[in-house]
Amino acid sequence: MAIYTLPELPYDYAALEPVINPQIIELHHDKHHAAYVKGANDTLEQLEEARDKEQWGSINGLEKNLAFHLSGHILHSIYWNNMDSPKDGGGGEPLAADGVGDLADAITESFGSFAKFKAQLTKAAATTQGSGWGVLAYEPISGRLIVEQVYDHQGNVGQGSIPVLVFDAWEHAFYLQYKNQKVDFIDAMWQVVNWQDVNKRYQAAKASVPLISL
Repeated sequence: MAIYTLPELPYDYAALEPVINPQIIELHHDKHHAAYVKGANDTLEQLEEARDKEQWGSINGLEKNLAFHLSGHILHSIYWNNMDSPKDGGGGEPLAADGVGDLADAITESFGSFAKFKAQLTKAAATTQGSGWGVLAYEPISGRLIVEQVYDHQGNVGQGSIPVLVFDAWEHAFYLQYKNQKVDFIDAMWQVVNWQDVNKRYQAAKASVPLISL
């Protein structure tokens, strides 16, 4: 029985046009994301077999595979909900008038201004080496927001940080439409950010209790 399942998209394939065309959304969700779900479930089965047989020769590879596929599944599940059509309120910046003033204040406190935050996340996502993500995350020890670069799906992050906004910078997220112009894709992504969803994730992260204090 599968532990992880592919979530349904919260909109149809054409909802994010012209920023992301329907073909990319369909392939990205139905093929790439689905492959991470299958990979995580397959790896769990292989780990169960290793435990039953007490055969640990492949444990390093299995643990790496689980981290890769599971992180890919989680990041993509956030990614789909982090976006919304501009005609339904996506894009712009978080404003108090839209009910996300707490998030807007946190961004200003953590980065100096929305413009400075936008510039940092744009550069972080656009300059990932190879495949990866740009991530806005809540860091529970300081109670502040930070920007991270995620290489592939699971590297170069602050342990315990909680992603609230993710920009997919893998080629499969944009190449069919933007070719090799990753920067253009990241710039366009700001037109479809669903700040209501980001704020919901920020509030949930802020309510979490850090397990350590420094």
